[in-house]
Parts: sequence; structure tokens; C-alpha cells
Amino acid sequence: MHLSNSHNGAERSTILLVEDEALRREMLEETLIEAGYKVVSAASGEEAAHLLIRTPPPRAVVTDINLGRARMDGWGLARLARDPSCGILYVSADSAHRWASNGVPRSILLPKPFAPAQLVQTLSDLLIRTA
Repeated sequence: MHLSNSHNGAERSTILLVEDEALRREMLEETLIEAGYKVVSAASGEEAAHLLIRTPPPRAVVTDINLGRARMDGWGLARLARDPSCGILYVSADSAHRWASNGVPRSILLPKPFAPAQLVQTLSDLLIRTA
């Protein structure tokens, strides 16, 4: 688990970021921090589930769908994060076709690859819709 605060003091919302690939997680975390978000990150669905149980609910969960060898994937994690004010942003390179049947309400899917600006804009749109 890694907790980072925005260095510019413009924290708008806490985002739970779940990505099993360390370099991609660091890049996404940096992008979100630069956009003014407070970020709590996890490397697995299980680690993220633990955070959801032990901390106040995040404003949104940004999760990869396929989380390596973990037992809990992004679909299962999103079902666990049932707080009505918590939006879900799935990011995936190969699971978009399963979103209609596996996605939860108040969720958006952002296909990989994407530009950092696309992540920030999509998350912003999600937060407006779930406000």
C-alpha cells in the first residue's frame, strides 16, 4: 500500500488506485497526483479490499481488471466497493467486451492504452456523474 498526497494542496478527492504492474501503477499515481487527487494505491485486489474495509470509502476506485495471479480481479473489487458515492473506473487492455455483463452501476471503462489526459478527463467525468 502506498499513500500519496498532492504536493500542490489541491486535493479534491481520495482515489483508490489498483494496478498490479508496478511501473504502470507509479505512472498512473503520478498522473492523478498532478491532477490534484489524493491517491491510495494497492498492487492487488486483496490489498485493495483490505483498504476498503479499514479506511473511509474513497471517492472513486481506478482499477485494472486483470490483476495478475490475484484471486480478486477488478470486477470483484468493484462489487465490494458498494458505497453509492464511490465511482468505479475500470482500465483494461482486453476485457472491455465483458463490461456490459460484469461492470457495476456508476462505472466507466477506459481501454488501454490511453494518454494521461484521458485518464484525468474520464475520472473527472465519473466523479461528476456520481456526485
